[in-house]
Amino acid sequence: MNESVNIKEINEMIRQESSFVDIVSMEIGKVIVGQKHLVESMLIGLLSDGHVLLEGVPGLAKTLAIKTLAGTMNAKFSRIQFTPDLLPADLTGTMVYSQKSEEFAVKKGPIFANFVLADEINRSPAKVQSALLEAMQEKQITIGAQTFYLEKPFLVLATQNPIEQEGTYPLPEAQVDRFMLKVIIKYPQKEEERQIMRQNLAQKFPAPNAVISIDDIIKARDLVKQVYMDEKIERYILDLVFATRYPSDYKLGQFENMIQYGGSPRATINLALASKAYAFIKRRGYVIPEDVRAVCYDVLRHRIGLTYDAEAENITSENIITEILNTVEVP
Repeated sequence: MNESVNIKEINEMIRQESSFVDIVSMEIGKVIVGQKHLVESMLIGLLSDGHVLLEGVPGLAKTLAIKTLAGTMNAKFSRIQFTPDLLPADLTGTMVYSQKSEEFAVKKGPIFANFVLADEINRSPAKVQSALLEAMQEKQITIGAQTFYLEKPFLVLATQNPIEQEGTYPLPEAQVDRFMLKVIIKYPQKEEERQIMRQNLAQKFPAPNAVISIDDIIKARDLVKQVYMDEKIERYILDLVFATRYPSDYKLGQFENMIQYGGSPRATINLALASKAYAFIKRRGYVIPEDVRAVCYDVLRHRIGLTYDAEAENITSENIITEILNTVEVP
């Protein structure tokens, strides 16, 4: 009985405290037409302190979306265009000699921001990619003998182009795992594209207003962790992840030779966190199975390694996740 009272209290508190989500979504909606899934994914990453990898052809407003999100909260935004000649110091910063003071001083790089857009991350060599991924994981950067902590919130949105693979350096599987979500961005609907066209031909392009503070986001992150998750939902999350590792145990023997490796414990943690953040966005203080299913593709698609057999039969990680969701019993 006490537990149900507590859930009621948590639900009421989350309902009140999550009201800013609608305001932020409205401000983003002024600039970004459609792309509801992209906006929700960015908010999940922001509220869960996780990073997002976006994949889509050029021109789908990936850069504009993160710039707009940063604009809704007066946060520092920086865009780094990844190129083959980029060096780690171009990201993190370096020591510069000052003739005036006759000593070396730290010149911070563009990674010192709240929102970092790593544009076409697969265009740069492994050394640069690992410098970014280290900063994402450790939330700190060492330049010379000094260590600097990155500001909160710190959110990396990296983009990669699925076409034009010539001269690119695909992210290794172990590094892709550092991203909480991998989001596939699709083309807009015809009516949405008509709005986009009109918006871009108008006299003045809309701009978002700053409607929340950085402190509000940090507070919201603590609230997301308080969202109630029942033991049955925990078991469901574990079953979904374990089904990617041991498909035969879940009546999915047809994938035994298709999966090279399944989701790591990081997949389990991120699936639970993303489910809580999704419930928060929907202004609920408890997680339901639909929340888990809503974020499952984005959390797991880059964490399932496929064998040559799967590629030969055109089986994708999305096909496997669909079968897992259809087979594993929903609580």
